Amino acid sequence: MVRKLALLLSVVFQPLLMPSLVFGLVFFGIPQASSIPESFKIRLFYLIVSATLLIPIILMLGLRWSGLVKSLHFEEKSDRRFPFLLITFFYVLTTYFLKQKTELDPILWQGMGAITVAVALLTAVTFFWKISAHMTGIGGLLAVLAVLALYFPSFQVAYLLVTVLVLGGLVASSRLYLDAHSPAEVYAGLLVGFVTCWIGFSWIYG
Repeated sequence: MVRKLALLLSVVFQPLLMPSLVFGLVFFGIPQASSIPESFKIRLFYLIVSATLLIPIILMLGLRWSGLVKSLHFEEKSDRRFPFLLITFFYVLTTYFLKQKTELDPILWQGMGAITVAVALLTAVTFFWKISAHMTGIGGLLAVLAVLALYFPSFQVAYLLVTVLVLGGLVASSRLYLDAHSPAEVYAGLLVGFVTCWIGFSWIYG
């Protein structure tokens, strides 16, 4: 039962979900965080969800069905390299696409760029060490919450921050329980995500 719960948490709160959560927060949680018209936000949000979550998931399923990776859990370090490179490529493309849309708020491509840097760093480290991608995502989300709370005092962040901290603890515990990572790999992933997104989003709103 505990193992099934740990697997469920790992699957539901996977790293690919984090960009959608970040932009959902920026678009709908704090309207003043971007100058995107309300009528356009939903379409942009669907675009980001498709490019950073749905398409990568379909690609990962394709890699699994073709036998190019042994498992969607990517237990082996060698199984992570090509999928992570592929995801990084799609994130770079998404950032480039948003940057070309000069009529849009630059916060879009800059925020996506900060997330892409975190993913690229995770991918680079993966060639040498299997740090936690789940905790990289959680760390990035925590950093964005902290930056938004700092620059938008009207944003009531306390309950949301506690929720993400509890969620992060549950996800980290799940990864450790499943023996997917060591404590050092969990902390390293959290640090990569938090520091990268803290620097990136502080620069954006600073």
